[in-house]
Amino acid sequence: MTQNTEPSGALAAGPVRARPAGAAAARPSWWQSPWVAALAVLVVFNLLYAFPRYLTGGPGQARIPLDPSFPAHYAVLVGHVVFGNISLVTVFLQVLPWIRRHHPRVHRISGRVYIFAGALPGGLLALVLLPYSTAPSGRIGLAMMGVLWLLTTVLGLRAALQRRFVDHRRWMVYSFAMALGTSWGRVVVELMPHVPGLRIDLPTLLDIANWAGWVLNLLVAHWWLERTGPRAAQLVR
Repeated sequence: MTQNTEPSGALAAGPVRARPAGAAAARPSWWQSPWVAALAVLVVFNLLYAFPRYLTGGPGQARIPLDPSFPAHYAVLVGHVVFGNISLVTVFLQVLPWIRRHHPRVHRISGRVYIFAGALPGGLLALVLLPYSTAPSGRIGLAMMGVLWLLTTVLGLRAALQRRFVDHRRWMVYSFAMALGTSWGRVVVELMPHVPGLRIDLPTLLDIANWAGWVLNLLVAHWWLERTGPRAAQLVR
């Protein structure tokens, strides 16, 4: 395997080849990028959806039924929500082109925060919560998402520690895709009941939401990596 020193990962950065003069001027501002704007809207939506209830209320404010046989259910749920939202905010910082180009130290620090204060604890707590879920369906999709989120994050971390930065970049992009899976699922849950003429029961809706979000994200991430991989590998020698 080629030992490239690609700088765009979450943990490390190598020496970036200087771009030709005028290249930055031709590049559109980051806020003009549709995908960056869409990601910002998604992160804000998720923050507004989750934080007001879990940071200001008690167990009665939980969006899911709590299992009385699991006394720590609410505390674990709050922890999962907090770590999950940290992961979303740091994903945004990781993929923001302006930060990657002009503030590589912020990029590296936010990458460490994503791994150790977002993805790993958030994914582990998701698996702890899963056996106590009372949802009529959708648990298999959530379990797959949680396991793959942890796996891609650990593989990305290992690749960075081994200085395989091209592999690190690939695994972390897949990890980011998994981190955003639940958020897209929430969008599906909110929007599908309002589609004219669509009649769908709750178990089916949950199954669609808990599979579609992360599966579509992985497909998009793979397409993007295949499209940008050769160019990214040439940035560093």
